[in-house]
Amino acid sequence: MATKANAKNISSEAGPSMEDIVEILRERIVRQDLAPGAKLNEVALAQEFNVSRPRVREAFGVLEDRKLIERIPNRGAIVARLQPDDILALFEVREVLEALAVRLATEKTDPASWNDLVERFGKKAEEALAAGKLDYYVESVHLFRERAFMAAANPVLANQMASILDRTSVLIRRLLLVPGRAEQGLRQHQEILKAMSEGDAEKAESLKRANIRSSLETFRLYQKYVL
Repeated sequence: MATKANAKNISSEAGPSMEDIVEILRERIVRQDLAPGAKLNEVALAQEFNVSRPRVREAFGVLEDRKLIERIPNRGAIVARLQPDDILALFEVREVLEALAVRLATEKTDPASWNDLVERFGKKAEEALAAGKLDYYVESVHLFRERAFMAAANPVLANQMASILDRTSVLIRRLLLVPGRAEQGLRQHQEILKAMSEGDAEKAESLKRANIRSSLETFRLYQKYVL
C-alpha cells in the first residue's frame, strides 16, 4: 500500500495517469492485441509509458479487479483466460442484463428513434454479410448495444455490462465466425429492432433473451473451436 508521500509522487510524475494506463491496456486486451495468457511485463510497460512501476502496479490492480488479468506468484501478471464455466455464467447474466437494457430503452424512447438502426440492420447488413464483410455487422451490433444502454439510462446496468463485455468481446467475435451464426444474429436483431420501433418493450426483451440464448447454444456446440 502506497504511503501518502508515495501517492503524491505517483500522481505528480510525468506520463499517462493510472486511469489512462488502465484504459490503454483494457483496449489491448479487448481487441486481443494482448491474447489470453499473454504476460504483462511491469518493467517494460513502465518504460513504454514513462511512468513509475508503482503506477503500473496500481493499474494492474484495477485490471485484476475487473478480472481482465491475473497476478500469479512467481509469474507476474498475465491476461486472464476465460474457462467454460465462467463463460456459461457470463452468458446467464448477459441474457438478463442485455434484455433488461432493451426493454428499458424501448420504454424510455420514441419508437421512431430506432428507425436508423432498423435501416442499418436491413439490406445494407445483409449485403455486407453476403460479401463476407463481417466488420460491418460487428460494428452494427456494437452501435446497437451502445444506443440501447444509453437509452436505458441506468448507470448501474451500464457499468455491469461494460465489465462483462470487456471479458467476453473476443469470444463474441469468434462465435460470429461460426458458419451461419452472423446471419442468424442479423435476423434476430432485425426482429428485436422491429419490436423496438413499434414500442413493444415486452416483445423486444423476449427477443433479446432468445438472441443471447442462441449465442450460448452456438458456444456449447462449437466450444472447442472458439476457446
